[in-house]
Amino acid sequence: MVHGKAIELFLVNGTAESLITAELSNWNGKAIKIPRTEVAACDRGDIKGVGVYFLICQEENGTDSVYIGEAENVLDRLTQHLRDFQSGKEKYYWNTAVIFVGRDLNKALIRYLENRFVEIAKECGRYTVLTKNTYKNTVLKEAQIASMEEFIDNVKILINTLGYKVLVPVPKANDETIYLYCKGSGASAKGFVSAGGLTVLEGSTVSDHTIPSLETKGKSYYNLRNALIKDGTISDRVFTRDYEFKAPSAASAVILGHTSNGNVDWKTADGTKLKDL
Repeated sequence: MVHGKAIELFLVNGTAESLITAELSNWNGKAIKIPRTEVAACDRGDIKGVGVYFLICQEENGTDSVYIGEAENVLDRLTQHLRDFQSGKEKYYWNTAVIFVGRDLNKALIRYLENRFVEIAKECGRYTVLTKNTYKNTVLKEAQIASMEEFIDNVKILINTLGYKVLVPVPKANDETIYLYCKGSGASAKGFVSAGGLTVLEGSTVSDHTIPSLETKGKSYYNLRNALIKDGTISDRVFTRDYEFKAPSAASAVILGHTSNGNVDWKTADGTKLKDL
């Protein structure tokens, strides 16, 4: 049985665009969301604690990416990230940091958490993970592992609540799912409407070409298609895994290779258009 969760969000400076804290009832952990622009002037004690953090980035092609790290003093580590970018050592640009701290965390525990979060984010496939190396063989007691897995479950809830689906699996179909199809120009795809947009299923095939309209009017979709090919989501014109697009038109444009109205180009097996469902 799934139970409700009580979350307390606090807008520290009175606006959602600034620093936010988020806490779950009966949990000693805390989430802190802070814009890049506020890190340099920040002097909060809770951000100076032991924890893990997610640096949220958006690539030029419109895809999302994330750097996941750990630190014994998170604020110092974020400041180091800023210095590394200024000196050219760090190539990616992040807009927001989401930090998770806890009263009982230590170096071994945050190394375990960092590695698990990287594994989960890669499995979910929604964000490109920028973290290169983690400590994969951290030795913990059985009770510590159980405690950290509970910590992970709470982080999943809070980071999704704050607007980042980095740890949310791609939706799966069920017995009530209405399947939709998008075909044309050598393309043949199957998918379904999901909470975040439209999910295209593994095995779907994209067109063998794109036409100029996608490269001009639909440039973001053109870049997205190339990004999906680059990260292996699409290989030899075939989706290698399920992928959730943010809108039906984004999915159909990538599949067909030209600008598209997804509400018309996605249809059921009997030919009913998405807009008519």
